[in-house]
Amino acid sequence: MTGPITTNTFRTAIVPAAGLGTRFLPATKAVPKELLPVVDTPGIELVAGEAAEAGARRMVVVTSPDKQAVVDYFDSRPDLEEALEKKGKDALLEKVRRAPGLIDVDVAIQEEALGLGHAVAQAGPVLTDEDDAVAVLLPDDLVLPTGVLSKMAEARARYGGSVLCAFDIPKERISPYGVFDVSDTDDGDVKQVHGMVEKPAPEDAPSTYAAAGRYLLDRAIFDALDRIGPGSGGELQLTDAVALLIEEGHPVHVVVHRGGRHDLGNPGGFLRAAVDFALADDEYGPALRDWLKQRIENVD
Repeated sequence: MTGPITTNTFRTAIVPAAGLGTRFLPATKAVPKELLPVVDTPGIELVAGEAAEAGARRMVVVTSPDKQAVVDYFDSRPDLEEALEKKGKDALLEKVRRAPGLIDVDVAIQEEALGLGHAVAQAGPVLTDEDDAVAVLLPDDLVLPTGVLSKMAEARARYGGSVLCAFDIPKERISPYGVFDVSDTDDGDVKQVHGMVEKPAPEDAPSTYAAAGRYLLDRAIFDALDRIGPGSGGELQLTDAVALLIEEGHPVHVVVHRGGRHDLGNPGGFLRAAVDFALADDEYGPALRDWLKQRIENVD
């Protein structure tokens, strides 16, 4: 069981970023997938901004030894800043300074890709006594609009334990997801979790609430990760550790997010995100919107 409910928000966000990015080959031979730009901003910066907006002061990037560039992206570049300043390119200077100013970044190395649970566990040694809970953000998932982590922190303050994010998916499209077995609370957007089923057939799904890439996990998750064995695919699964906590009486809830999402983990989803963000951009949006209308009209 967990201790008393705390109203403290989390201070550390964990971002697993050790994957090979195979669906983006050959580009990811040289450029980490997390640094591919959504318009002009890498996905890893968008996720860091979301964490910082929710109150995180530190981000632990769990990465492989050959992906140091993901962490380097958050370092300052005084030479570049000086060159832009001399040329009076203030807007670009602000963009270059944005990522280093967002959040403090630490690194944890995952020597071998052994599952999401294994990746999260690598961040355990760099946590401090202040980290009663940690957020985990999967960089492939852009959850829009931002703000769900703050709602999850409010749910943790009220109900204790761990809080995950869920989307309400039409039952006929539920099969590709991990689906929660839930019961209602007195808040329509917060459900208590009793279990989870991976990729069920629609008729076997316990609900229409599917997991998204946002977690707010009690520190107890690290003890649970130490006590579970390899699961699906021979990997250490984070959901197995959450299931163990549920079995032991640890409260777990989901916040149902009523917005949208983009999957940056595959080229199709990445393109949709780029178009979505570009259309919202004052510089690129108007011309892109006109071009898209003409292009769609001329599709054979």
